[in-house]
Amino acid sequence: MSESNRSAYSPSVTVAQAAAALAGCSRCLILTHAKPDGDATGSALAVARTLGKLGKKVDVWFVGPFPAWLEIATGTTPVSKVGSTDGLPPASSFDLIVVVDTGSWSQLDLLSRWLAGNADRTIIIDHHLSGNADIAQRRLIETTAASCTQVLAPVLATALGLPGPSKLPLDIATPLYQGLATDTGWFRFSNATGPTFKMAAELLEAGVVAPDIYEMIEQQNTTARPKLLGKALSHLEFHDDNRYATMWVTLEDFNEVGAESEDSGGFAEHALSVHGVQVVATFTETTRDGAFDPLTKASLRSKPGPHAVDVAAVCATLGGGGHARAAGVKMRMHLREAMAAVNKAVRAALPRP
Repeated sequence: MSESNRSAYSPSVTVAQAAAALAGCSRCLILTHAKPDGDATGSALAVARTLGKLGKKVDVWFVGPFPAWLEIATGTTPVSKVGSTDGLPPASSFDLIVVVDTGSWSQLDLLSRWLAGNADRTIIIDHHLSGNADIAQRRLIETTAASCTQVLAPVLATALGLPGPSKLPLDIATPLYQGLATDTGWFRFSNATGPTFKMAAELLEAGVVAPDIYEMIEQQNTTARPKLLGKALSHLEFHDDNRYATMWVTLEDFNEVGAESEDSGGFAEHALSVHGVQVVATFTETTRDGAFDPLTKASLRSKPGPHAVDVAAVCATLGGGGHARAAGVKMRMHLREAMAAVNKAVRAALPRP
């Protein structure tokens, strides 16, 4: 499996060709990155429901940890939570495998080895800057799109023979809007551009009820989440003349407040609200010190502007990737070792004062 890079990770099919691939399949599998978020789940559900309306046999596999609202979002759409590759049918059972909202072997987690060697039957639909081109021969990648669902909307409309996203059935338009809203921070982030708002308007025209989606996603927190946020903020540190901030949560923090891994997302916004901070790195310890196979997850966010730091490029130097303003990397290191590596990479990318 090749390393993540930007030069090879490029589109190879058009919207019409991607739509034709979906319409032409018989049995389809839909995959996305582990720990699926609003865009990943929205993309997978929208594709699944489109294929269902076309009379196709569809499987959706999600690898955890899972958000608290997943069952609400999936509704009656069948999905499988995969925790092991044992007992899974071979990739050859599917004539089309659709990978949405990622094109990275590492983000596919335990399914990467299962999928390897099936590029001829796989299509990637994504909006990230970097990935692994050898996953799929067919790739529809639009890096200027705010979400994967923004890329998907015209594909699904075309596959259903509709004139545009505003005519999509409500059960397809809703998860598409979900991905668009969550990946833009409810339209607060710099990736929310004119085409993004135009797409949102079209999906609202299709009947989407935006407040219901916000309630489902943002108002389903466990009682442990604000306590875990308190732990992260207690570890908040500022560096390099307050241009760079770090925070972290340890396994002990999780255990003390009774939190799960899905409780830890979105903490960076609190540090980004501080004047002068350009980059925030949030570290999550997922194995104990002294464990045989340590793993630390680093999530990086940066502010837009003339001197903005491309955190996708920073993470790429460490084996990760993502967006220019939001990226991440999993590191087979203990917490302090991973922090040192990320801090060094961020400092090298910070503009000189």
